[in-house]
Amino acid sequence: MSFRTASEKSRPSRRTLLLAGGAALTGLAGTGIIVSAKSDEKTAEKDFGTRVGEFNIARSKEFLKPSALYNKTGPQSFAFDDENRLIYTLQLIQGGIELPGERGALTTGSRRQYGDMCVTRLDFDGKIRGHMYLRGFGHGISLGVEPSGRRTHLWIEGDADDETGYGRTVTRVPFRDGEVLDSTDDGVRHQEPLPGARATHPAVDLESRRVLVSFREGPERRYAVYPMDKFRKGGHGPEHELADVWQRDGESFQGCALYGDHIYQLTGSPYTDDEGENPPSGGGNTYVAAINVQTGERAGRQLVTAAPDLEFREPEGIAVTLSGGRPQLCVGFSVKSGDRRKLTVYRFTP
Repeated sequence: MSFRTASEKSRPSRRTLLLAGGAALTGLAGTGIIVSAKSDEKTAEKDFGTRVGEFNIARSKEFLKPSALYNKTGPQSFAFDDENRLIYTLQLIQGGIELPGERGALTTGSRRQYGDMCVTRLDFDGKIRGHMYLRGFGHGISLGVEPSGRRTHLWIEGDADDETGYGRTVTRVPFRDGEVLDSTDDGVRHQEPLPGARATHPAVDLESRRVLVSFREGPERRYAVYPMDKFRKGGHGPEHELADVWQRDGESFQGCALYGDHIYQLTGSPYTDDEGENPPSGGGNTYVAAINVQTGERAGRQLVTAAPDLEFREPEGIAVTLSGGRPQLCVGFSVKSGDRRKLTVYRFTP
């Protein structure tokens, strides 16, 4: 693993491109990454009942009511600061906003292409308690939150690919309310966990102080797990590197989390109408699956039936909270509300 800063990048600064009028943009399909999994779907799978890893997916309860984020775009992921009872979320910056150093307001499509995200800080009642903008970092499929007293660092993807808008590195940056931070700023250190990794998405397990990195290697999705303190210093390989043994052809990857002995991953897409491929009457296609970190084996996969009556109901993000005195696996949904999307979160207990 290696470090690099903005001064070591070969491509021009994103701010330079914006001041020059930007570049031609190409469209991206959907908000989740769709990959082709190599796992044999005909292989008999062990019956785990309603359990996935340590959690019972049959029992759900609302954790966060549908809550507006700082921008109108849909949520991409979330993670918890249990010490201060806060939730941090990532979303693409909405169209029509002009930030410092930009020649006019950009469209949502431009923001997606550049990898521009908005961070919203919410309390557990869904009230906005701060925000910041991250330009050129990525799409925000997952993130990690590392609090230390009143200070908080975010583990996020960085160095967005100009063609896809997804990050290629892992960064750890301080949350500063109201700040605009560029991925190319000299103070941002980019860590490249594995050579050639693309679409990198980090998460953290604070109990065990480990970092999870989801990444793509060719057409495959893989996971790597690192000790957090060693990861921050760089120059070492992962403790575990695992294949995604669950995701099926055509499924949209919507986030990952690490807790204890398991990696948890979320897949699915929003409701369609009754004539579409994912109507509400079919129960949706949101799945939570688990992989054993020690062995790389499957540890359960279940359809998420929570909140079937939500409008739109796109799965967006998965995380673990310890705020209730015991671990709770939480799944987020993007829901429609007038001219904006909101985030609601449902929890599952052991």
